[in-house]
Amino acid sequence: MKTAWLYAGQGSQKKGMGADLYEKYPSFRAAFDSAELSFDLKKVCFEDPDEVLTQTEYTQPCMEAFACGVTAVLKEKGLKPDYVAGLSLGEYSALEAAGVFDAKTAIETVAYRGKVMSEASKGMDVAMYAVMGLSEEDLKACCEKASATGVVSICNYNCPGQLVIGGEKAAVEECVRLAGEAGARRSVALAVSGPFHTSLMKPAGDALAEYFKKMDLGAPIVPVLYNYLGKENTENMPIADILVMQVQRSVRMDMILMNLFNKGVRRFIEIGPGKAITGFVKKTAKQLMVDDFECYTIDGAEDLEKVLEL
Repeated sequence: MKTAWLYAGQGSQKKGMGADLYEKYPSFRAAFDSAELSFDLKKVCFEDPDEVLTQTEYTQPCMEAFACGVTAVLKEKGLKPDYVAGLSLGEYSALEAAGVFDAKTAIETVAYRGKVMSEASKGMDVAMYAVMGLSEEDLKACCEKASATGVVSICNYNCPGQLVIGGEKAAVEECVRLAGEAGARRSVALAVSGPFHTSLMKPAGDALAEYFKKMDLGAPIVPVLYNYLGKENTENMPIADILVMQVQRSVRMDMILMNLFNKGVRRFIEIGPGKAITGFVKKTAKQLMVDDFECYTIDGAEDLEKVLEL
């Protein structure tokens, strides 16, 4: 059965994530501890005494360390995916699984990404909303009208029926109002600290472009489906360029999942914590009228053991 490993994005973090895996699996521990960071990664991830885990510059390396640790255990046990992908931040985890980065490089790169994204957001009054039940075309039209108020755009295409808008708060709230008038079933405010995957993140993209000039990225040994492209990199675009665009352009998870189903993937393993992508998979399957598929999530040691038994 064709399998995809899907890596969770920011927002799925929780205090204590990975603590049981760290105790049980030496390979998880080795990957998790591989990076040199400016803070105590283990303390923030497992205990979060200062309640900073929700802050972008801490969230991203903690999530990445969790993902790299799980990947290390899966590989050690002989499991291999047919495809990998990730949601936003999770794309770096997918690239680590595909051999583009090692764990140390991935965690340190993501720490830098979190830092520059946080810096790009300072002083901004921003918002993001998940909009349910409105078509892409109708929501784009709402964004265009609301753009008279400020920057707003669709930043995440999650799955059929669920889109996310982001940007300057006044413009986003005007877009939400227009979406309601256009027939959106409901809109839900998301707890975020920046206008991620919008043009307002260009300073972060520019910083990443300079950062990547110092790196030699490997070629993926497993097919990767990219957020910016919504598919594999058939045009052979430099991976660094894709990642620079990814931070300031829309995430096309909807296209990624449809492409995975069309490639015959029927087993989806979400490497979390959380189950957000699994929800997107199920909604995509319903849209495509596919019912012969399996979903698994890895949120802790018990989940991982179930996957290892497959």
